[in-house]
Amino acid sequence: MTATTSFKTTNNYDWLSGNARLINLSGQLLGAHIAHAGLIMFWAGSITLLEVTNFDPSVSLYDQGLLLIPNLARLGWGVGAEGTIVDTYPYFVIGMLHLVASAVLGAGGLFHVFRGVANLKDGTGRTVKFHYEWNDPKKLGFILGHHLIFLGVAALLFVGKAIFWGGIYDPVIADVRIISNPTLNPVTIFGYLFGLSDGVWNPLGMAAVDNLEDIIGGHIWVGVACIAGGAWHITTQPLDWAKKAFTYNGHSILSYSLAGVALMAFTSAYFVAFNDIAFPSEFYSADRSLFTGVQSLLCATFLGGHVWHALKGKAEETNSGNISDQDKSQATAAGFVVLAIVVISLVLLSVT
Repeated sequence: MTATTSFKTTNNYDWLSGNARLINLSGQLLGAHIAHAGLIMFWAGSITLLEVTNFDPSVSLYDQGLLLIPNLARLGWGVGAEGTIVDTYPYFVIGMLHLVASAVLGAGGLFHVFRGVANLKDGTGRTVKFHYEWNDPKKLGFILGHHLIFLGVAALLFVGKAIFWGGIYDPVIADVRIISNPTLNPVTIFGYLFGLSDGVWNPLGMAAVDNLEDIIGGHIWVGVACIAGGAWHITTQPLDWAKKAFTYNGHSILSYSLAGVALMAFTSAYFVAFNDIAFPSEFYSADRSLFTGVQSLLCATFLGGHVWHALKGKAEETNSGNISDQDKSQATAAGFVVLAIVVISLVLLSVT
């Protein structure tokens, strides 16, 4: 007999529900997501304009506590030799574009919440194609495919900026340059995943990259892979092993998403801490430990959410609110793996 642990509670956590109250309303949940995107755009646009307004060219970016202008500068906008900000007008334009986008997204979110159909299956035209049921792997794969294509296009837009549209800032030469010969050799690019840099093992893995050609080449591979994977998911349902390995309900799907975001935050923390090519010291300072700490904290937060929603998903799958010992053991093992990674990261950070 398999031992179980109850996941039920008598406390009222309705105030924590958030979008969970829309979990079975595909149309309104879409509206909430669009509205969230609008909020993100509004934050980016308003903070960019605030930084432009208070920018002091006589003080370094990091001493002013700027968050977004350094990111725009490393992309080659408004920056000249030695990382000097020579023109803030591009930042103003980018900030305004984000505000306009936030208004459009906010209007779209409000439309889907208040005027659109609660469930997309009740809509008309192509809208119906995007209705989903949490226990339908094929339709979830269809929606995942569209997300992947958007991510792939975003990666290739970054590549286009580096190759065709003005170039990006290269801290090696302390100036903006066109990346005319990005690395496409799969051995070089995928070698970073196994810790290989120039054929030599490096514990920093991807964060060991030391030139923009490899960074842009990596984004080409990522962009193409995302678009190809998106097309595959749109046209093909998940394989049998995936249907058996994953749990298909709202909490579990969210837990997988949070795990992916946690991985991105962890990867970002590594790059922030160790890579001066991606995060030039001219914009972020040589000491980025506080920045690294924020990324690590975000990683831990997302991982906590992943575990919580994964356990909720497992409990929902059993329809009894109970979690088996096997699931508890897997969660514990995952926790130890994460703890080991964090310890290794701290050791590397302390000796680098």
